[in-house]
Amino acid sequence: MAHFTVKEIIKTAPAFTQLTDLAAERLGGKVLYATDDFFAEKENLIKKGRSIFITDKYTDRGKWMDGWESRRKRTLGHDWAVIQLATPGKIVGFDIDTNFFLGNHPPHASIEAVYLTDASETTDWETVAWQEILPKSHLDAGSQNFYESTSGSLFTHIRLHIYPDGGVARLRVYGEVFKNWDAVGADETIDLAAAINGGKALACNDMFFSAMGNLIMPNRGENMGDGWETKRNRTPNNRDWMILKLGTKGTIDRIVVDTCHFKGNYPDTCSIEAVLSDSDEAVINDAVEWTTILPKQKLQADFIHEYVAEISSSAVFSHVRLNIFPDGGVSRLRLFGKKF
Repeated sequence: MAHFTVKEIIKTAPAFTQLTDLAAERLGGKVLYATDDFFAEKENLIKKGRSIFITDKYTDRGKWMDGWESRRKRTLGHDWAVIQLATPGKIVGFDIDTNFFLGNHPPHASIEAVYLTDASETTDWETVAWQEILPKSHLDAGSQNFYESTSGSLFTHIRLHIYPDGGVARLRVYGEVFKNWDAVGADETIDLAAAINGGKALACNDMFFSAMGNLIMPNRGENMGDGWETKRNRTPNNRDWMILKLGTKGTIDRIVVDTCHFKGNYPDTCSIEAVLSDSDEAVINDAVEWTTILPKQKLQADFIHEYVAEISSSAVFSHVRLNIFPDGGVSRLRLFGKKF
């Protein structure tokens, strides 16, 4: 099997796949209901990473599959599942991934969405005022099937329909997080970079081993793959970097750089710069004047580094750039502060 780096995989996918997966379990998404998950559990739909295949693994119901798989339908109708998004958001596109589902994938799928503020375990999902945002569309077997959403409205829940039955490995719902910043007090301290608060990983110079977006996920990293890790660089005085857009403009009062699980491959030092800009493009193209807010700091292996007194600016910023020297891996970056 060919080896693809994270960066190479992203190059083959639509641009919207670089947005936040609003349905991701790791972000707080939940699969609330499915008409049938006889062969493989509905919860697998929103798990991290692409699915895996274990040749000789079976359950008492049949072949073990890493995805959602319903039984062969012998009656009229089709199967569907309801997912609660981790946060309200504007949905831009989907990846309906049938990885390893070959003779058992559904030939078609569609997606509906709704904005609900009062959903519960007793919600009757068939009476909800769903809005179709992906018409019935063809699915290839064993493939990532990318489609764009037909609506720019805000939604909290989606319903995935498969026709008539079968297996889907993963469902990704890419879009823009909606954070009601009016509900956040002016004196409230919040992680301005967190994905759940609308933070975005915009660009980096290298993410050979793992994706930059991991840096702003909730909780500590699960393992060494759950972070941002660059390849070994042999260039003297090398600097690797990644740029984040804050969920909203604000001041940064406390910084956490977590090298959890990175032991023989953590960066030697790091620094952080910031800028106030209304243009993501200008920031990415380095057409801005950066301010150093955290001078170079020595890092330790598998350690939570916390900085307060070391922060050298109390100005308002919109974007930050994390620099690591010379290369390596960082698990999480937290930028606590107050909205502007």
